[in-house]
Amino acid sequence: MFENLSDRLERSFKLLKGQGTITEINVAETLKDIRRALLDADVNYKIAKKFTDDVKDKALGQQVLTAVKPGQLMVKIVKDELAELMGGKAAEIELKSKPAVILMAGLQGSGKTTFSGKLANLLKKKQGRHPLLVAGDVYRPAAIDQLKVLGEQIGVPVYTEEGNMDPVKIAKAAIQEAKAKGHDVVIVDTAGRLAVDEQMMNEISAIKAAINPDEILFVVDSMTGQDAVNTAKEFNDRLDFDGVILTKLDGDTRGGAALSIRSVVEKPIKFVGTGEKVDALDIFHPDRMADRILGMGDIVSLVEKAQEQFDEEEAKRLQKKLAKNTFDFNDFLKQINQIKKMGNLKDVVGMIPGMGKAMKNMDIDDDAFKHIEAIIYSMTPLEREDPSIISGSRRKRIADGSGTDVQEVNRLLKQFAETRKMMRMVSQGKNVQRMMSGMQQRGRR
Repeated sequence: MFENLSDRLERSFKLLKGQGTITEINVAETLKDIRRALLDADVNYKIAKKFTDDVKDKALGQQVLTAVKPGQLMVKIVKDELAELMGGKAAEIELKSKPAVILMAGLQGSGKTTFSGKLANLLKKKQGRHPLLVAGDVYRPAAIDQLKVLGEQIGVPVYTEEGNMDPVKIAKAAIQEAKAKGHDVVIVDTAGRLAVDEQMMNEISAIKAAINPDEILFVVDSMTGQDAVNTAKEFNDRLDFDGVILTKLDGDTRGGAALSIRSVVEKPIKFVGTGEKVDALDIFHPDRMADRILGMGDIVSLVEKAQEQFDEEEAKRLQKKLAKNTFDFNDFLKQINQIKKMGNLKDVVGMIPGMGKAMKNMDIDDDAFKHIEAIIYSMTPLEREDPSIISGSRRKRIADGSGTDVQEVNRLLKQFAETRKMMRMVSQGKNVQRMMSGMQQRGRR
């Protein structure tokens, strides 16, 4: 997402390269190009025009410091305005009641049911909540079955009433069930349609009136672009929802919905879905998204994701093994699994400053480690613990067992030996320059 917009904006900033000051003349072409880039990203024309007008007002008349070039100053102004356009700061959900009730709304296919499961998982894991999922889409048996599967996957109960076609009664009964069984959050999944219609609006309005939710969250497929913004406005006019959820942000979308929706409905984007897995859900940070759009990465989110998988006891154990040079393939597998748990690999790498552009044309599959894992799993327990015993005949057996060839096995063993050596040097506080020198020498071979 945003790759095309990022490239266009970068080209726009180059128009100011070499300029000594920002003037109305030299900034006009840059802003014209930025406006075109926003329109190509499916941003509403009025929003794109207002955005560039705001950037122009802030840029003109500013004194460019000798240490800051006009292009750099324009990047800073655009970054700040992008963040403001998307809401300025992260908005949390407010769950004050006991139990707190969250009502989901949106069109069919927008990802309401999947998001309901992801949100329940997030509240359970990160906030220690005890959620109850409610199957309120009585028209699609598949939606009820899907919610049951998600609930079982994340260990969260799902309230259903087989044969009951009244979602209002189901929602009210579910809240009573939550009170009786000690659930502190109730997440009500509701029915959607392929398009906005009066029956759907009347039904969800009736549910809202009956259960008085703490939060109404509108779920929208970000890949529908400007249509998503128009649909959000119609729902907001009827429901006055509290926040927007953008799903499928990892897909091939131009980003118009993320950039426009906040201005149109004047409600914050609270979460974004970044994949199919139950933990592929992130709080939306406008400032961090602005950084990523401008190719600056998102190192804060990357660190947060890493910390979520960080195990202090495991780190101490690993430190001891590195110091003794006993780091083995079992440890290597654990590190791979921790990286995989951080989410979509291309998305994770894109958070590293400067890497987004470098990875643009590269396809990093979530199964990128599968060949490495296959090779390691084809080793015997003794071989994993002591790779030095892996002889030529063992390498042939491992290659056959993993569906690879001997060259791939050899390559992994060599890379593992070099990685272990470098990790030991770091753990012992060896001279970093010496380590880098060694890496450069290997790179020349």
